[in-house]
Amino acid sequence: MPGEILIEREIDKSKETNLNGIAFRIIDGLKDILSEDRRQKQPLILSINEQMLIKIVKEFIVNKRRQCLIGITGESASGKTTLVNYISKALRKKLYNESYTSLCCDDYYKDTSAELKAAGSYEELYKTGFSFDKPEAINLDLMRAHLISLKNGCGVNAPEYDFVTCESIPNRAYKNPTKAILAEGLYVLGKELVDLFDIKVYVFTPFDKIKERWFTRAILRGKSGAAAEHQFNDVNSTAQIYIRPTMKNADIVVNGLTGADYIEDITTKIISLITDIINFYK
Repeated sequence: MPGEILIEREIDKSKETNLNGIAFRIIDGLKDILSEDRRQKQPLILSINEQMLIKIVKEFIVNKRRQCLIGITGESASGKTTLVNYISKALRKKLYNESYTSLCCDDYYKDTSAELKAAGSYEELYKTGFSFDKPEAINLDLMRAHLISLKNGCGVNAPEYDFVTCESIPNRAYKNPTKAILAEGLYVLGKELVDLFDIKVYVFTPFDKIKERWFTRAILRGKSGAAAEHQFNDVNSTAQIYIRPTMKNADIVVNGLTGADYIEDITTKIISLITDIINFYK
C-alpha cells in the first residue's frame, strides 16, 4: 500500500539521521580529545590524518563493518608493545576481552634454535652474518595469512617465539576474529603487510631513548657485552632501511615518550566517548 511505503521511507530517513548524528558527534568528540592532548607536555598524538578519522567512524561505527585491523609499528624499543598493552587495558576496562585481538611480529620469528646451538652463542651466531633485524628473519607470509583469516572472520592459531633459545613454537595461542584486531611489530607497515590495515600507526621515539630501552631489554633476553653491541648496531642500520621510511605510510604518528598511564587515560576517554554516543542512539 502507498501509505505503508511512505511510513517505511520515513523510518529509513529517521535511521539515516540517527547514523549521521552518531558520526558527527563522535568526530566532534574525538577532535576535542585530540585538542586537549595537543596541550600536554608529552602529547600522545603527534600527527593524524583527519580524513582517515572520518572514514573509519563511518565505516566501522556507523555502517557496522565487522573487523577493523590496526597496524602499529616503530623501531625496536620505541614503545610499540607498551602502546598495545595499554590500549588493550583500556578496552578491557570499558568493554570486554572478546572485543579485541592482538598479534605481534615477534611471535612470528623463524626458528633459529639449531643455528644458535651450532654457533654456541649469540656473538658467534652474529659472526656468521645472521641478523634478527631484517624482514626475512620473520615469517611475514604466515602473519599475513593469519591477518587475512582474522579479517575474514576466521580464528587462527598463532606461534610463540622464545628469545632466549630462538625456538618457534607453532599453534601456541588461539586468536579470535574480533571487532578490533591490533597487529604490532617492526615490519607491520612494510610492503609485506601494509595494505591489510584500516588504521596505520607509527610510534616515534628519539634515538637516545631507544638505545637506553634496547640495552635494558637485551639483558632480559640473555644478550650482553659484544653480542648486544653487535646486534644494536645492526638494529640501527636496518631501521634506516626497513622501518623509519614506513612512517610515511602512517595515518597516525604517536609519541613514544608518553607515559603508560596517560596512554591508558586518553584511550579510555576515546572508547568511552564512542560507546556512550552509540548507546545514546540505541
